Amino acid sequence: MILDSARAISPKIPPLPAPKLIIFDWDGTLVQSTGHIVRCFEQAISRMGLPALPALEIQGIIGLGLLEACQSLFPHLSLEEAESLANAYRTIYFTRDEVLEPYEGARELLQNLQAEGCWLAIATGKSNRGLNEALAETGFGAYFLSTRTAEQTASKPSPMMLLQLLDEFGLKPEQAWVVGDTDFDLHMAHNAGCWPIAITHGAHSPSRLMSANPAHVIDDLHSLLPLYREAMSVDLNLRESQP
Repeated sequence: MILDSARAISPKIPPLPAPKLIIFDWDGTLVQSTGHIVRCFEQAISRMGLPALPALEIQGIIGLGLLEACQSLFPHLSLEEAESLANAYRTIYFTRDEVLEPYEGARELLQNLQAEGCWLAIATGKSNRGLNEALAETGFGAYFLSTRTAEQTASKPSPMMLLQLLDEFGLKPEQAWVVGDTDFDLHMAHNAGCWPIAITHGAHSPSRLMSANPAHVIDDLHSLLPLYREAMSVDLNLRESQP
């Protein structure tokens, strides 16, 4: 079922099943890092002497694991050359002087979801070091019970990250929502059998997100908490009405 973002919370639209676990993407979903990732890739591409690419083309591969992103941008590169580009990107990224800026409402959302008993996790294309440093820098690490990176398992859109998290929490796929700003996130959720929720403020355009058949679309993080509460309220009413 595809839901229009303008109709995201409506009594005429059946709410999503109440989640026990919400799995977030990181870049472009919780933090405003899209522009920085693009700039790092532009510098790495230049350093490697490769032809410059439009920023939107680079933005389109955000969400993939780093090696997979390099191979997608330059399919003609050998594995060794793609790894060299990935290493150049890492060097530039980890010497950045830009401060990570969470999206408006991110901290409050995570605090509220945690306080209301929702389990939280991350599934990201970042490296272990990249995610750990980002969690420390933003102070968001305390909100998440578990994380998976592309370095630990298969890159999106493989469902492996999600399946490992579900196994860790002892949950069925339909008990988890997956929130992401790219079609890689949404395809990953579909592949795992979870509920994909698209957020439109990140790397991929609304039209590209809609082509991945999200179960729900939100335009900002402020919209997720009411959606969660509605789902929980409906679930509670159903359970109380049962004999």
